[in-house]
Amino acid sequence: MVRRLRWTLFALSLVVPGLVGLPAQQSTGVIQGAVVVADDASSVVRRPDLFGSGAPVPRPGPDRRPSVVYLALAPRAAFDALPRPRVSMDQRGEAFVPRVLAITAGTVVDFPNSDPIYHNVFSLSPTRSFDLGRYEAGQSKWVRFDQPGIVRVFCDIHSHMSAYILVFGHRYFTVTDEQGRYRLDQVPPGSYQVVAWHEPFPSQVRTVTVPDGGGDVELNFELGPE
Repeated sequence: MVRRLRWTLFALSLVVPGLVGLPAQQSTGVIQGAVVVADDASSVVRRPDLFGSGAPVPRPGPDRRPSVVYLALAPRAAFDALPRPRVSMDQRGEAFVPRVLAITAGTVVDFPNSDPIYHNVFSLSPTRSFDLGRYEAGQSKWVRFDQPGIVRVFCDIHSHMSAYILVFGHRYFTVTDEQGRYRLDQVPPGSYQVVAWHEPFPSQVRTVTVPDGGGDVELNFELGPE
């Protein structure tokens, strides 16, 4: 497990040295497909906390946690003018929304509290450790994430709350939709290792080739326990 995590952290910021940039006229391709994830019954069980009854929190539907799909080795052009937006990870219904967030390095993440109770967002991850302290409903605090890697986020008050923030040093990544579909646009021709990440299963790495002249390439994943 430790070896897999270290490889994933390292891969988030890698670049293909030979690809210095893309000529303006060169065609690019699309890597797309679906990530099928095995059922994980443990993901819907709420652990009791000191202030609650331990009863399950109502959910809007089945637990459809998203996956993150990304290039392990990104072409050099992926580093040109990286967007650094400001995004939000809400605290709502005693859960982080979204539970999985994928961003580029330098992005600011707001952590608003939309619950009628106090929360305390923190992380002990080496990529970005922080502790926002307790704050009440209607308030919001923020953190800037400057280094690529994986950040596990928790609430110090509610032990059942957790989330992931994946920080990338390039722009070739995406989060799957509710049907598990993904799409990586404007990928230069060449061979790539594509990684599918999903909590809590081992990541899967597959090789795909975008042909000269561009075009769509279909690549599907099936993730589950070892």
